[in-house]
Amino acid sequence: MTATHLDHLSVLEAEAAHIIREATAESERPALLFSGGKDSAVLLHLALRAFTPAALPFGLLHVDTGHNFPEVLTFRNGVVAHDDLTLTVASVQQWIDDGRIAERPDGMRNPLQTRPLLDAVAGNRFDALFGGARRDEDRARAKERVFSIRDALGGWDPRRQRPELWQLYNGRRRAGEHLRIFPLSNWTEVDVWSYIVRHDVALPSIYYAHRRQVFLRDGMLLAPGDWGGPVAGESVTEKSVRYRTVGDMSCTGAVESTATTAQEVLDEVSISSISERGATRADDRVSEAAMEDRKREGYF
Repeated sequence: MTATHLDHLSVLEAEAAHIIREATAESERPALLFSGGKDSAVLLHLALRAFTPAALPFGLLHVDTGHNFPEVLTFRNGVVAHDDLTLTVASVQQWIDDGRIAERPDGMRNPLQTRPLLDAVAGNRFDALFGGARRDEDRARAKERVFSIRDALGGWDPRRQRPELWQLYNGRRRAGEHLRIFPLSNWTEVDVWSYIVRHDVALPSIYYAHRRQVFLRDGMLLAPGDWGGPVAGESVTEKSVRYRTVGDMSCTGAVESTATTAQEVLDEVSISSISERGATRADDRVSEAAMEDRKREGYF
């Protein structure tokens, strides 16, 4: 018998498919967190492949800040329609409008996502949420387990995380608890783009270089918008940019680039010395423990 050799990317894909199937088997009402960003697009692609030719056995959940990039929302809606998927939307704007949460002075809405997310989890009785987080993104996420237990209030405690030796995952939970499942935990940004290149995974257009109006704030190139930028003293210019990660417009910076194809983007990120969140996410710059603080409260 001839042994079949799997390359690094194929091993990661097989591991992710195993995690998705295992978590689905151990859950009653799972859902996949889908923002339309590159990691969630790859995660959805993996999930569809993991269950083909059967239909995806769970729906999608998106926490919409109200300040999302229009291109990303268009992409999200197109994917849902193309693959005939079920989408649940938790609206931050709705929570602001009815007074349940207050707008931040800086206009950032990413930190406001936690309560609508946990409300959607409770209201839909989701007991497992698949997410596209990776350990290489942030120190707090490097502490994360693949099967991450969240308490009855949605909180994350690194001291309660369980050992995962030999790819054995513990899906047990008490009443009221739920799991966050991270099949891309062991992937890097280079792995993600390598997979996008290999499988021609569709992404929103803003991941590739395009002409866009931007302004400089705290060392990041932000896009003007109704969220509150620019302010006095901030000049708008037009540059060739792309986005390495996609979140709220108020905290997601662009990078100057001429990369218009997935292979060209892969070539760029292959020589980058800083993660995409470290380079382009203002919400992670609030403090050294910004991500961990949000995760303890129930963030992704």
